[in-house]
Amino acid sequence: MNILALDTSMGACSAAVLCAGGDTRALFARYEAMPRGHAEALMPMVEEVMAEAGIAASDLEVIAATLGPGSFTGVRIAIAAARGLALVTQARLFGADSLTVMARAARMGGATPKAPFAVAVDARRGMLYFGLFDRSGRKLDGPLLVSPDDAASLLPDDLRLAVGSGATLLAAAAKKLARDVDIALPDLQPNAAALAELAHESGETSVSLRPLYLRPPDAKPQAAGAARQ
Repeated sequence: MNILALDTSMGACSAAVLCAGGDTRALFARYEAMPRGHAEALMPMVEEVMAEAGIAASDLEVIAATLGPGSFTGVRIAIAAARGLALVTQARLFGADSLTVMARAARMGGATPKAPFAVAVDARRGMLYFGLFDRSGRKLDGPLLVSPDDAASLLPDDLRLAVGSGATLLAAAAKKLARDVDIALPDLQPNAAALAELAHESGETSVSLRPLYLRPPDAKPQAAGAARQ
């Protein structure tokens, strides 16, 4: 199976190809942390990983994208690219939320939780994107948009670890409840390599992908009167 995975949902841009068949598997990936510029960076990364894998677009069987939550613009970039490529290649689609991808990325990056753990992303304005996962990375709850205090109240009794840019905020809120939560991987981002692994393990596909937004957009359409001024 040849899987192309794309992520532009948060503070990084990445693309990966996973070629798996029988007892063989090979992963080819590109990743770059960036606050903006995902639209310009994504397709060159796709071309690089496809060339490195030695496959053509017609060889793709599954195209995966991270669905959000995250940047409104960023989430749309990967989904639009995946939809367009699937239309051309007739590949099937796969989507996963950003926090599930981060949970898998944390385990691939060396985190080895012995109990449930939390993924917490600083969503600004005093809020977190928050998810709970068991020790194997299987989702237990989320993704949610909640305050650190509300997130802390949801922590299982045996949880001791939080990862992501919001982990410090979550640990501070947990401290107020007499809970100690260790912080790891504060710079963790979703990445396409982890998404490709999830797509391969899942085996599930869909006919379309939809963005997962947990908050309304910052930009508001102008009132008719204001627009004429």
